[in-house]
Amino acid sequence: MHPPLTLHKHPMCAEIIEQFQKCHIDHPVGKFFGECTDLKIKLDQCFRQEKALKRKANFEQSKKMKERLDALRKENAL
Repeated sequence: MHPPLTLHKHPMCAEIIEQFQKCHIDHPVGKFFGECTDLKIKLDQCFRQEKALKRKANFEQSKKMKERLDALRKENAL
């Protein structure tokens, strides 16, 4: 299962999403028999990469926020 295929939410995977949707339109019955499986695998890999980048960015942001919070606590403790 994949997240909703909205292009504005997944700019990194937009090209693969478009190819995948086109494959489903071009092969309405074949999509049930593995016609678009290769694109689905590429799409899943792209989503994993995108999620890893977002996770890393969120972790870095949380580290900065924690440092700021620790600094404020030290200032208030004095």
